[in-house]
Amino acid sequence: MTQARSAESAEPVDSVDSVDSVESARTGAGTSPAPRGGAVIPSPVSDQRRLWLIMGALLLGILLASLDQTIVSTALPTIVGDLGGATHLSWVVTAYLLASTVSTPVWGKLGDLYGRKILFQVAIVIFLVGSMIAGASTSMGQLIAFRAIQGLGGGGLIISAMTIISDLVPPRDRGRYQGLFGATFGVSSVVGPLLGGLFVDHLSWRWVFYVNLPVGAVALVVTALALPATRNRIRHVIDYLGTVLLAMATTSLVLLTSLGGTTYAWGSPEIIGMGVAGVVLLVGFVFVERVAVEPVLPLTLFRVRVFSVAGAVGFVVGFAMFGAIVFLPLFLQVVKGVDPTDSGLQMLPVMGGLLLSSIISGRLISRWGRYKIFPVVGTAMMSIGLFLLSFISPDISTLQLTLSMFVLGVGIGAVLQVLVMAVQNAVDYRQMGVATSGATFFRSIGGSFGTAVFGAIFANQLRGNLAERFAGIPLPSGLSASGSNLSPQVLHRLPPTIRDGFVQAFSDAMQTVFLVAVPIGLCAFALAWLLPEIRLGNTVGGPRPAAPGSAKADETAEVLK
Repeated sequence: MTQARSAESAEPVDSVDSVDSVESARTGAGTSPAPRGGAVIPSPVSDQRRLWLIMGALLLGILLASLDQTIVSTALPTIVGDLGGATHLSWVVTAYLLASTVSTPVWGKLGDLYGRKILFQVAIVIFLVGSMIAGASTSMGQLIAFRAIQGLGGGGLIISAMTIISDLVPPRDRGRYQGLFGATFGVSSVVGPLLGGLFVDHLSWRWVFYVNLPVGAVALVVTALALPATRNRIRHVIDYLGTVLLAMATTSLVLLTSLGGTTYAWGSPEIIGMGVAGVVLLVGFVFVERVAVEPVLPLTLFRVRVFSVAGAVGFVVGFAMFGAIVFLPLFLQVVKGVDPTDSGLQMLPVMGGLLLSSIISGRLISRWGRYKIFPVVGTAMMSIGLFLLSFISPDISTLQLTLSMFVLGVGIGAVLQVLVMAVQNAVDYRQMGVATSGATFFRSIGGSFGTAVFGAIFANQLRGNLAERFAGIPLPSGLSASGSNLSPQVLHRLPPTIRDGFVQAFSDAMQTVFLVAVPIGLCAFALAWLLPEIRLGNTVGGPRPAAPGSAKADETAEVLK
């Protein structure tokens, strides 16, 4: 450990300040020594007021990125009715998630190398540009492309905020602060669908994107005033080739899952080609990372069991969560016949459950110094919630639907931030950014795959249901038997016999989506039991000291090699 720490002290570090350890950070007496070789530590955070001002800036960034994941949901049916392209509906969400996911490791690595404030601000600007042009879209293709630009900025906002808090707060105290991050996700999930519904009903769906502009302007100002600046005079080597290979591999595999069985047959040359390309690119990525001077995703991290297991759990949770939740507003508007505003209100149970469990789990973790029980219980609750939602139908009662969504939300809230916290506690400070981004990457890529896979399942099931119900039956002019050009407004103007057939076909397709998600949730539950528990430390700057020969010491040594 002494040798490893000596090596660490030669590495530049962008911030080690903590409210509880200002002097140790200044003198190098804490767990993270003062950096050498040109890095400059920003002014210390010396009181709670300054810390909460910084937290306000970080929460605004999280709010921007997370709000845009949810505000679109209630507007999707109206967007489809205006721009068309219902068969590509899931790509409005997938494009954002995919761009955010692919860029996450890059944001984390650049933050480790050059400091996080400037990257945080750049991410805000990219996000706002994407929002402005997304709101001006005139076709579904344009909207999907501009959502990808938003996702690029959103990935930087989330990963920078999560890593900056690890610079300022010891692991044991991070629970209450990262609980606030989870709560912000919950609040945005509540406010997002409501705002989306209000904009659709009273202004235009385009305002679900334009609303980001004033919020982003405030975030830029607060960030400029609150976050300490850092600079690094050492020249670094950026892993461009690894970044490109990872982006191309991820894109190939997500395109495969989205287009397979919908645009192209599963056995078609296009789908087989995407699969082969994805595998080849992944192999190339692994080879490049083994020889890269500063890899975008160091393979040594996978020797740390906490990182590997947390990444696997995050992937499966993201797969089940994002893949299922995107269809709830569609169910409420198409099957239950509510307007966008009411569908946002009826999503409150899942968001309320997420908010409640996120805050409570964060506080309990800070009190106990332990975290493993929360992913275990959370994945179990999530699986139960998905199973309950597999019984949705046009006749489902409000109580049953509310309870099902609440259980799902409680499960999700108890898992997401805890996995990031566990990873940050298990790795050395020098790799805090790339480890945090790696854990977030696997959750996000799971969400991208889940949204694409469940979107394909839903589209195929809906097409089959409609073909079976309306075989030989003439449909009104302009109405497709695949349902690709159907909006809630058009649906509820149809003759009752045709409308009821479409509603039941939608409901049956959504039941299939939630039912398929249940075993995926159970896989996450099984993996959560494998998560090692390392007691949370009380100092900033990396993992707490461990006795030689202990599991924690061995894992930390693997990362420091």
